[in-house]
Amino acid sequence: MTIARHPLRRRFGRLTAVVAGLSAAALALSGCLTAQIPVEGEGQSGTVLGAEPVLDGVPDELLPFYDQQLEWTPCGGDFQCSTVTAPLDWEHPDAGEIELAVIRQTALSGRAQGSLLTNPGGPGGSGVSFIRENIAWSIGDALQESYDVIGWDPRGVGASTAVRCFDADEMDAYLYDIPQGERGSAEWEAELEERAEAFANACAENSDGLLEFITTEQSSRDLDLLRAVLGETELDYLGFSYGTFLGATYAENFPDRVGRLVLDGAIDPSTSGEDVGVTQAVGFENALRTYMEACVAGDTGAACPFAGSVDDAMNDLSALLASVDARPLPYDDGRELGADALMTAIIAALYNEANWMYLTEALAGALEGDPSTAFFLADFYNGRENGEYQDNSTEAFNAYNCMDYPEDPEEAVEETERRIAEEAPTIAPYWSGASACEYWPYPPTGERGEISASGAAPILVVGTTGDPATPYEWAEALAAQLESGVLLTYEGEGHTAYNGASDCINDAVEAFLVDGTVPEDGLVCS
Repeated sequence: MTIARHPLRRRFGRLTAVVAGLSAAALALSGCLTAQIPVEGEGQSGTVLGAEPVLDGVPDELLPFYDQQLEWTPCGGDFQCSTVTAPLDWEHPDAGEIELAVIRQTALSGRAQGSLLTNPGGPGGSGVSFIRENIAWSIGDALQESYDVIGWDPRGVGASTAVRCFDADEMDAYLYDIPQGERGSAEWEAELEERAEAFANACAENSDGLLEFITTEQSSRDLDLLRAVLGETELDYLGFSYGTFLGATYAENFPDRVGRLVLDGAIDPSTSGEDVGVTQAVGFENALRTYMEACVAGDTGAACPFAGSVDDAMNDLSALLASVDARPLPYDDGRELGADALMTAIIAALYNEANWMYLTEALAGALEGDPSTAFFLADFYNGRENGEYQDNSTEAFNAYNCMDYPEDPEEAVEETERRIAEEAPTIAPYWSGASACEYWPYPPTGERGEISASGAAPILVVGTTGDPATPYEWAEALAAQLESGVLLTYEGEGHTAYNGASDCINDAVEAFLVDGTVPEDGLVCS
């Protein structure tokens, strides 16, 4: 079984979900998720010294970090890996250190014009595994020919100094166990609150003082360090989904070091957590309706279990969700498929039309009492394979969001609940729940506000009109906020656009990154 890989990570808030998915391309997998940590390939040997670091304007107290010369060692296939040492806290660089895992594929032409750093999203996505396993589907030939393509695991993620919370059994219970009592009852709410608190406590206990410094602000400083130790005076960067927020934050902090930045599947940095929850819930509801239109028309590649109008199909899906909520479906590994896990499967598949066939099979199976395909999708979403979790993306996702998003006032939470119920009625009952952020050991330090990156070179912002996870209106907002923002639009479905079905998008992005050709602001591709 293969699936186009667009996994997302949800942080269930009290009445919201902060969602930012992974990369743009349809990545064919065999149902098993790939490991993050590179393995040295057979027959490879030798260490290659990197470029001399760029030290212009670096304060004396940061020189021990910026003045690193990377040592690249083979790590399988055509890839080389290295490690960069960064401060635990950029505001107090003598307070401790962390390690950042880095991977590169050198320019296929043998004549790199520079380094292209990439971020697949999340927050919490592994840039090492993104490049190692998926570069052929994610990064076009023109970019691979012209650039040394760089991926890294951001602080808190994967093979870098990482956030640690639950073991596999504890994570299974956290993500899949069915709460006692009826949905919304005091008993049900209390169990979810208990789980959220236990998760937050485990993260604090097992992460060795790291949680306070897992922020996008700190990570943007890491990004500048990477630029410098790679020998680049300016940053060339391709960021997807959450990676657009990281890239925009970098541009705000270092506008004079912006080279060619592409931000695909943009997040609006001025949007509050509650507004994010509403916008994304409506986005997924709309994507679900688009899917249902194709399903009842027989256009998803599998026999649709629903009939009639789109409204009829949505009503039948609501009935299915209510049914598995009341009577979860047993699976042969001992787990039960409840409505929340089924919704996870639905949302995971909505990231890309290429996954609609599996969604159809999952819904048809659930109606017949067979949860196997739904668990396949939910496990893929959660990074679970054969009872083990292949990454720490759930932990890192929570860590970043709990620090990046300030708590919203109670009246905003109540308004969010009302709007989601009204505008996303199918998704609404399964969209929110207890949040670990309520029990996080550190208060959030992030602020939501517009980013202008005054003085930066042109920044290309890419938005997809039918993107459910990072809705098009966010791309419009970010492009308008950025002093040098240039908006590129893809009229279509799915999360992010580059290296997908549109040659128009691909050509514009690659001409910008390779040649510096800035497309016309407002260019629309379909």
